[in-house]
Amino acid sequence: MKMSTAPYDLEQQQQHQRSGVAASSQSPRSPSSSTPFLSVSVTDPVKLGNGVQAYISYRVITKTNFPEYQGPEKIVIRRYSDFVWLRDRLFEKYKGIFIPPLPEKSAVGVLKFHMFWFITAEKFRFSAEFIEMRRQALDLFVNRIASHHELQQSEDLRMFLQAEEETMERLRAQETGIFKKPSDLMQIFKDVQSKVSDVVLGKEKPVEESDPDYEKLKHYIFELENHLAEAQKHAYRLVKRHRELGQSLSDFGKAVKLLGASEGNSLGKAFSELGIKSEILSTKLQKEAHQILMNFEEPLKDYVRAVQSIKATIAERANSFRKQCQLAETVKLKEIDLKKMKGKGCIDLKSWQKLSANIMRQLKTESEQATKTFESIVRLMNEEIGRFQEQKTLDMGIAFHEFAKGQARLANDIAGAWRSLLPKLEACSAA
Repeated sequence: MKMSTAPYDLEQQQQHQRSGVAASSQSPRSPSSSTPFLSVSVTDPVKLGNGVQAYISYRVITKTNFPEYQGPEKIVIRRYSDFVWLRDRLFEKYKGIFIPPLPEKSAVGVLKFHMFWFITAEKFRFSAEFIEMRRQALDLFVNRIASHHELQQSEDLRMFLQAEEETMERLRAQETGIFKKPSDLMQIFKDVQSKVSDVVLGKEKPVEESDPDYEKLKHYIFELENHLAEAQKHAYRLVKRHRELGQSLSDFGKAVKLLGASEGNSLGKAFSELGIKSEILSTKLQKEAHQILMNFEEPLKDYVRAVQSIKATIAERANSFRKQCQLAETVKLKEIDLKKMKGKGCIDLKSWQKLSANIMRQLKTESEQATKTFESIVRLMNEEIGRFQEQKTLDMGIAFHEFAKGQARLANDIAGAWRSLLPKLEACSAA
């Protein structure tokens, strides 16, 4: 499993954000009342409705001392589509900022990746395990936004955290009303990501940014995505292996206990104890499989999604650069056209001067705005990639540390269980 990748050198950019890295791997804390804070918890998932209309709702609890909020604590009910609404609004308004990723809407995407699951997507969608995985991911999503120095000021975030359910429903309807169906909004975001490769790899001509640092960033992001996806694939295999071994030990333990029950001597007793130990270890393996899934595979999957979000921002940067260049070229061409018009005498001098001034003023205003937008995206991305790398180092360090501790603990438990049986089994062999 290859996880190493050449780090993107961002010492200058990182120093801008060292004091503002979001502690996404930790539970939000509520500091003293004198310190500004915004703490959000996504809790209590509940299934509502039946059949294809069924969905999960969540209690979103906000605690804050921000003066623009309605009070120190607010509890609202939200569903997955509300989180999608927030993500899409932020993606549209905050160009250059890496908007935190959302988990999959349903189990279908999970099952496609985990092609060895032996339960249906619909059942898994409402399984306790999948619901908890998604709840944790949604909690992480909204707290990353709440801890971001710019995103936490968003009016859309305040609306998401405070508005009543009826208001959110109207907002979702307004947002999706211009599309043929509600799912189109999600599809648009996916389409942006699907086109990222062409934009980033330079397949879409004619205008491309040629900055060496930008090229290095693109290469780093694509390499990181490949390595993370590969690591996640093997993490899943570890989960699968632990579960299969746990099931095998459980079946073996039951069989050996039955074998021991048929013997009335010390051998039968030893077999019974062997069966009991096997079942105990089966439980430990299943528990460790769940821990690997939640604390190791899920963080890896989350960072795969985060990299895809970064790629969407890279695509926005490429589009902004292209627009800036096109407008600058349009200004030059329009100046030539106006001079030709003057030379041909198609219009009197006074009218030409007025027309020329109006056209050039409008074009130059648009060109200057496009340049400012592009420069803002570049500046924000330089800051964001520093934040991203620092947080990734922290989160991946915790994930791998917890994985190693779990494996060591499990190995000790397995060794201890078998070791305790050796004297009794040796005694039976001697007899």
